[in-house]
Amino acid sequence: MDAAAVAARAWRPPPLIEAAWLRWAVYGGALVYAVLAIATLEVNWVRAAEGVERGARFLGAFFPPDFVTHWLEIEEGLLESLTMTVTSTAFGVILSVPVALGASRNLAPMPIYLFCRGFIALSRTFQEIIIAILFVAMFGFGPLAGMLTLTFSTIGFMGKLLAEDIEDIEKSQAEAVRATGASWFQLLAWGIQPQVLPRFIGLSAYRFDINFRESAVLGLVGAGGIGDTLNSSLDRYEFGTSAAILLIIITIVMVCEYTSGFIRRAVQ
Repeated sequence: MDAAAVAARAWRPPPLIEAAWLRWAVYGGALVYAVLAIATLEVNWVRAAEGVERGARFLGAFFPPDFVTHWLEIEEGLLESLTMTVTSTAFGVILSVPVALGASRNLAPMPIYLFCRGFIALSRTFQEIIIAILFVAMFGFGPLAGMLTLTFSTIGFMGKLLAEDIEDIEKSQAEAVRATGASWFQLLAWGIQPQVLPRFIGLSAYRFDINFRESAVLGLVGAGGIGDTLNSSLDRYEFGTSAAILLIIITIVMVCEYTSGFIRRAVQ
């Protein structure tokens, strides 16, 4: 190995804090703060020890999983979750495109830019379960509230990331298209779309994965889906059915995760 390669391997980025004594002072201060913070927690260790035994009995009630007794309910909840996931992802991705274009400073005038950025910030401010509670209060229990919640969240998620990608495009390619006298829509088609399309497809696949996981959570507040079936089984103390539902959710999430990862690698 030559000297240049050895030097390249030995190189390290400079530390954030140059003075060694100051770095150790920061580390020591963080450690002292963590110890004091833990000391302020009022933990009943006797009750915590008893809780371990109760927790073991509770987890033991989940075995063996029961896929048979309430399979029709499980199937109905699963289909609701998949329907919510597909429709919310499709609508959210489609609606996020104009929002992302409006939230891109290199494309939109300032009033439209501020409005779209404000909408994205609003969509990302609240966690999905809070939005679901509002939609359940407005539209009642069922998958409609869950679908609207996931669509609203998808617009904010996709709009923000897509807008950042549009703002980071290679400007020379866009300027070359603009120099030909192309219209605004031609600029989008030939100067911007080829640069952001792979990222857009990858984000869409990733959001599909997120939406299914969230659909399982939203059912806990009455927004339909497999989460609603899970909540009902827990309320009835049918832990075998609950275990079966959890295993199904884990399996589908893993399939979605690996599939979306494959799609992102294929297009990027």
